[in-house]
Amino acid sequence: MNELRIKFHTMSTFLGIGFGPIQTGIFLSGACKGAFDRIVVAEVDASLCQAVRESKGKIAINIAGREAVRVEEIAGVEIFNPLDPQDIANLHDAAADADEIATALPSVKFYKDIASWLAEGFRKRPGHKRIIYTSENDNHAAEILSETLGRGFRNTYCLNTVIGKMSGVVDSEGCSKRGLMKLTPFADRGHLVEEFNKILISSCPDIDGRLVKGLHVKSDLLPFEEAKLYGHNAIHVLLGLHAMEKGLEYMCQLREHPSLMQDARDAFINECGKSLCRKWQGADSLFTEAGFKEYAEDLIERMTNPLLEDKVDRICRDLGRKLGWKDRIIGTIRLVLDQGFNPEKLLRGARIAAEKAFGKDRRQVAAGLENLWAEDSPTKKEMDRIIRLLQSL
Repeated sequence: MNELRIKFHTMSTFLGIGFGPIQTGIFLSGACKGAFDRIVVAEVDASLCQAVRESKGKIAINIAGREAVRVEEIAGVEIFNPLDPQDIANLHDAAADADEIATALPSVKFYKDIASWLAEGFRKRPGHKRIIYTSENDNHAAEILSETLGRGFRNTYCLNTVIGKMSGVVDSEGCSKRGLMKLTPFADRGHLVEEFNKILISSCPDIDGRLVKGLHVKSDLLPFEEAKLYGHNAIHVLLGLHAMEKGLEYMCQLREHPSLMQDARDAFINECGKSLCRKWQGADSLFTEAGFKEYAEDLIERMTNPLLEDKVDRICRDLGRKLGWKDRIIGTIRLVLDQGFNPEKLLRGARIAAEKAFGKDRRQVAAGLENLWAEDSPTKKEMDRIIRLLQSL
């Protein structure tokens, strides 16, 4: 692909939609390393657009390793606001020319807000080969975006991703206190991402010709999606719940409580890990005793990295959603039970979360959980089983 671009003097274009730390720390960074001729961003925050323009398209990202934070700079970023009538034509052109696109929005619910201008651009070059990486936290994000865009773009491929990279936004005051770089000298925030950068993506024809670096193709993402949700995410919130009970402010403070760290490690390896390895045996080396233990040990360290200064209240926010029937708390407990193991430590975390969300009265907790789970239509018997286990502790 690179040789063809040189031969025919074509320009390579990357388009990022959304301008949070996932976009900058994964996709813009990867696009810069992939030597795209143009890097374009669509962002609705007018102040961020202005800050990037005032810095002449140069941005900075803080990258936390195990020992230190380093700064990575990206130059030549063009940024346009789809809500600004003066910018929309530029975004149509960027969408038409883009070879690779990454969506990094708060939710798949926002796809309806980008589909019209994105499709308008695509219609300028309907047969152009383009790959779209969907990084929203939904296992079917690619399918949802493809349906929202509609038909007529035969060489446009929407791909799912599994992103196990921790990141966050740091306000201007926080950047000053912690010695972090702001996105630009004119921005009111900085982006802090961890060094880990193995991002998994699904496949499509000629995927090996992609330019964005740091992306790893898996023919079947489902096992890894479950490892992320029912492993990584489950233990992250379990650690957060223990930290919340102890009155801790930062996740790194858990390192001063070795018994809690060991509980999380045991839950990760012996409850989540054994269950996932049994369910997905043979899918990948991750789903072996040694592979999952290495994965768990690495993540426990990364989740409590002092250089990330990850706040406990961020991890424990929106507990109602996280207590959902298929989400990281209850969904993981159900997986462990289905695979024939005892989710003892996970149940303790679930009880903390349920009492935080619904209070300590057993009837209120049961009613709250049943209302929460109703949209997934489990049977009364299934719900009663989980509630009974929670209330038996």
